Amino acid sequence: MAVHVIRVPDLGEGIAEVELVAWHVQPGESIAEDQGLADVMTDKASVEIPSPVAGKVLALGGEVGQMLAVGSDLIRIEIDDGTATTTAAPAPAVADAPEAIAASANKREGTAATTAAPPPPPPPTPSPARSGASSRPLASPAVRALAWELGVDLAGVAATGTAGRITRSDVETVAARGGAKPAARARAPVATAGSDATEAIRIVGLRRRIAQKMQESKRRIPHFTYVEEFDVTELEALRAHLNAKWGASRGKLTLLPFLVRAVVLAVREFPMVNARFDDEAGVVTRHVAVHAGIATQTPAGLVVPVLRDAQAHDLWSSAAEIARLAESARSGKAVRDELSGSTITITSLGKLGGIVTTPVINHPEVAIVGVNRVAERPVIRDGAVVARLLMNLSSSFDHRVVDGADAAAFIQRVRELVEHPATLFVE
Repeated sequence: MAVHVIRVPDLGEGIAEVELVAWHVQPGESIAEDQGLADVMTDKASVEIPSPVAGKVLALGGEVGQMLAVGSDLIRIEIDDGTATTTAAPAPAVADAPEAIAASANKREGTAATTAAPPPPPPPTPSPARSGASSRPLASPAVRALAWELGVDLAGVAATGTAGRITRSDVETVAARGGAKPAARARAPVATAGSDATEAIRIVGLRRRIAQKMQESKRRIPHFTYVEEFDVTELEALRAHLNAKWGASRGKLTLLPFLVRAVVLAVREFPMVNARFDDEAGVVTRHVAVHAGIATQTPAGLVVPVLRDAQAHDLWSSAAEIARLAESARSGKAVRDELSGSTITITSLGKLGGIVTTPVINHPEVAIVGVNRVAERPVIRDGAVVARLLMNLSSSFDHRVVDGADAAAFIQRVRELVEHPATLFVE
């Protein structure tokens, strides 16, 4: 018997430490080669760490929520290789996408450090659950997120991936066959008279990153929010017309591509809102290109994928790219470049948008545009009461960089473009 030490891998991009967000094994448990051991998170991605060997778990290197340095011990596994020496798996180079895990690198380099490599696993065969090691289905964080979104129970999915791993297509196949069930959401315990029960939930992973980001933004940025009412009746009529004429061939348009276009045109006159502020260096960087952050809700929390060079997109290419980025983010496949570098952010709660919001600026940007719900309301026009489609835009600004008058003038310019949609296409 020998002890195989698996260390926290080097995930590249100068990352010095990762957060341990989930253990998939426990001490004393027998595991198979390629079985998922733990999920760790960097600033932008969640990565599942697989085992390069089969054996028995001896000890775990940390607790969920703990920060682990790259190269530190992650887990110790007892293996039967006929030697009495302790070996250490080298840190593999892993891409930043959630599903990009260098298991093969661990295998190639890790076995070189031992005197006898474990036997190769048998060819994979589709199976609902991995035999032997653990009853927990093998799947990456992105696949688990997709299963949660589609309401698919992974325990009943036949795995076709390497070493019994469930793939994205496996989950989609089950969902297409009607095997999806409504995703169960956690419900609070029912309180009874005199009950003092509480539930402690540890904030880890993406939720902790979001909390830290929001705290930093509110602590460092003196926010002020400006709310204006927009009449989107004409814009909605144009959108309906375009969808009826070209929706089948070019794709359906939502309100968002029009708003992106309005922001692109407005920042040409108000470049101070399309900027990033380094408050430590005291430098404001104004950008000519508009890299629009699109706040997107995912099963794991809020992320902001980036529509790069929004000024270069027409309505349909903007809509297609926004949809692609949103799907990539929700499935956990968004890579680092898709989640960083925005210069101004647009956020919307869709039908849940309410009347007014106070959006938090995506630090180190200086402005965020918040879209509220569109509703039909009575308006007086030429002395008569008429029904119009109205929407509030709730936008926040960094008061150190953007004065109130400039913020108001910027939003009024966006309003003018939206309420007269033909001007969106006049350069």
